[in-house]
Amino acid sequence: MCGIVGFTGRENALPILIKGLYSLEYRGYDSAGIAAFTRDGLRVVKTQGRIASLEEKIQSEGGLSCTCGIGHTRWATHGEPSDRNSHPHLGGRDGQGKVAVVHNGIIENYKELRERLEAHGYTFCSETDTETVAHLVDYLHTGKQEDLAKTVLAAVQRIRGSYALGVVSMDNPEEIVAARRDNPLIIGLGQGENMIASDLTAIIGRTRDYIILDDNEVAIIRPDSVAVMNEFGDVVEKAVQTVTWDMSAAEKGGYQHFMLKEIMEQPKAVADTVNPRIQNNAVVFEENGLTDERLREIENIHIVGCGSALHAGMVGKRVIEAMCRIHCTAEVASEFRYENPIIGKKDLCIVISQSGETADTLAAMRLAKQAGAFTVAIVNVVSSTIAREADGVLYTWAGPEISVATTKAYSSQLSALYLISVKIARTRGLISIGDERALCAELQRLPACIEKALESQQDMQRISTRYANRPSVFFLGRGLDYAAALEASLKLKEISYIHSEAYAAGELKHGTISLIEEGTLVVALATQPALFEKTVSNIREVVSRGAVVVLVTTDDFTGDESVCQHIIRLPKCLYEFSASLSIIPMQLLAYYIAVERNCDVDKPRNLAKSVTVE
Repeated sequence: MCGIVGFTGRENALPILIKGLYSLEYRGYDSAGIAAFTRDGLRVVKTQGRIASLEEKIQSEGGLSCTCGIGHTRWATHGEPSDRNSHPHLGGRDGQGKVAVVHNGIIENYKELRERLEAHGYTFCSETDTETVAHLVDYLHTGKQEDLAKTVLAAVQRIRGSYALGVVSMDNPEEIVAARRDNPLIIGLGQGENMIASDLTAIIGRTRDYIILDDNEVAIIRPDSVAVMNEFGDVVEKAVQTVTWDMSAAEKGGYQHFMLKEIMEQPKAVADTVNPRIQNNAVVFEENGLTDERLREIENIHIVGCGSALHAGMVGKRVIEAMCRIHCTAEVASEFRYENPIIGKKDLCIVISQSGETADTLAAMRLAKQAGAFTVAIVNVVSSTIAREADGVLYTWAGPEISVATTKAYSSQLSALYLISVKIARTRGLISIGDERALCAELQRLPACIEKALESQQDMQRISTRYANRPSVFFLGRGLDYAAALEASLKLKEISYIHSEAYAAGELKHGTISLIEEGTLVVALATQPALFEKTVSNIREVVSRGAVVVLVTTDDFTGDESVCQHIIRLPKCLYEFSASLSIIPMQLLAYYIAVERNCDVDKPRNLAKSVTVE
């Protein structure tokens, strides 16, 4: 959601803050701003729109030179996108702002706090919940330099809700105070300089060393020191971690968009996720708690996620039930936690999140843990909140994913679920050693098959050019193809803004077919030989009503091709793993349609890469 960056050191902070804000663009935002200490005191510049607009505004106001400051990209939750609702917010009576605050999260009791502060003479300039925090810190602050961190600690203890905070005060011109609860915040450690940020992309250009703030902690960041306190005000020792990936992984590398680059990186992402976990033709996990004893005792499996992670889970559910014969559900995280789900102490809960910070998924996992289930996280970000709190972790080694629309992380999530399926099936004696060897060989062959599927690029570009202006697109599939169709539909609508729906092909005649008319574009997925004939029958139903059909199938498709205007053939693989191939041309279709429509592919409107509020 919102992005936070802060810097204190000896160099001019402005270019560092601006670069940090650009690196956080992929999180989604509608406005941006900076607060910094200059010779004239605490100065705030902010604006609705892109970071480039912020740069222009700073230059039009005479520039800005500082060595300490905080920056923010806002994704509106309280109050419309506007200059006055943009962060940072100033706290102080009579318009004399002595404290500036940037915030990611939601303050649930802000109305109550606002009324109390107004009674003490504070005037509010915005509709946001964040301005309440700024005034609250100012109200509690004594003005003594050593008291700012204690003041912030006192302030957050009065707050209900979630937050990642960066706070600066005129009384402490070289100091940033940071705090977090249920929203990510890291501290980058440099030589004579230190930073705060929402995630690693904002600090990687300055340092590779960082520490992670945990819930209810407050940190004091100065150029030459960092101190962290717990909620009781006691200093705590924090482990220093090091970024392992290269900065080039977060750059476009010659591609027009990050999304296309990440689509093309999928063979490597899948190989890096699968290959280290196959040894001597068997699935071998790192220490993640999935012992043979635990796998034999599993009674039910709950897979929980949001968006594309949920769609990966829907594929995983089908593969697990087919291969392992264990009852498995795939649940929307935001619904799961409010449904009073039936969770047993011998249940396994698999939570999926690219960022490892998805608020609803984190809350669902905590619920499952509280009920006694064993939790395993499939995440892409090392040491993220979900990774730290889960009982076990299966990392997807996809590398940084910058485009808001996930591609390589989704494919890596599928691969992780396949590995879990094979491991459970073999441990419970449902497949033989020979079967496991064959399945592992198929998994290791997946990257080459994905490479082959990427050869559909030119065909998908040609199809996209032809149909980019269709008002609606429908995706059809059965079984695993239906799960893949859901992801295909999401990809198209989130980056091209075209209305799109995915349906189980057999449900067409139960109402949906009334939407089909002359020229309607229908994309049918048919990668499972046992369902070819059934799917072709559904294709005939839409063709007879005027639909234009794109069929995505395998090399061994034996159905009637004459009913389709376009056919995309994929290499044959084990049908349980077919979703990893059928999604490739669908990602390319969404990408090229979005390009044709001049959409902002990497940063689609109203969307955020990491959804850290509920």
